[in-house]
Amino acid sequence: MAAIPLLRLSLSPPPFKTPRSPLLIHPLRSNTLSISPPKSPPLRSNPAAQSRRRPPISASYNTTPVTDRLISAAAYFFPFFNGLQYGRFLFAQYPKTLGLAIEPLLPLLSFYRSVPYSSYLAFLILYIGVVRNTNVSRYARFNAMQAVVLDVLLVLPMLVQRIFNPGPHGIGGKIVMVSHNVIFVGVAVCFVYTVVYSVLGRTPTLPFVGDAAGRQF
Repeated sequence: MAAIPLLRLSLSPPPFKTPRSPLLIHPLRSNTLSISPPKSPPLRSNPAAQSRRRPPISASYNTTPVTDRLISAAAYFFPFFNGLQYGRFLFAQYPKTLGLAIEPLLPLLSFYRSVPYSSYLAFLILYIGVVRNTNVSRYARFNAMQAVVLDVLLVLPMLVQRIFNPGPHGIGGKIVMVSHNVIFVGVAVCFVYTVVYSVLGRTPTLPFVGDAAGRQF
């Protein structure tokens, strides 16, 4: 009779064990990968919304003050008026054309020549009152210095002419006429170029003259 209970125990199924889930195992003791929730796809940004979020871009331009433009433009009248003496041959050949071109400047030219020692006074005003004046902007000082250097260069051909003193006729006279015409055309071109650029607020830089003027600062 005692064998019957033993037979029953041997025939009975083993007790059911609940399997351990890998998710319940301590992460330090398990080699299984942790299951993370799927990432949501990135939201597409609306270009219109981004344009509304961006701050407006304000473009600022550094403009030259009007006073500096006027000072710079007025400075170039000084070498131009002193360079008119080189145009006497061209004025004799083309009196009407050049007379009409220079007619708007005749009041200023008459006032400039009516002042005693106007050339020396203009030189001192530009060099001491503008170039060496630290209260004036560098833009106006550079243009004033460039006008002074240009005027100094215009004195050199006249000194050479007085030293060699060529006669009005022959080869010497032709060389003087051609050189004067070339100098006057160059002075006129420089005057128009520098005045227009000064009025527009841009920096006119003459070859060699601009380099000599820039070394002063």
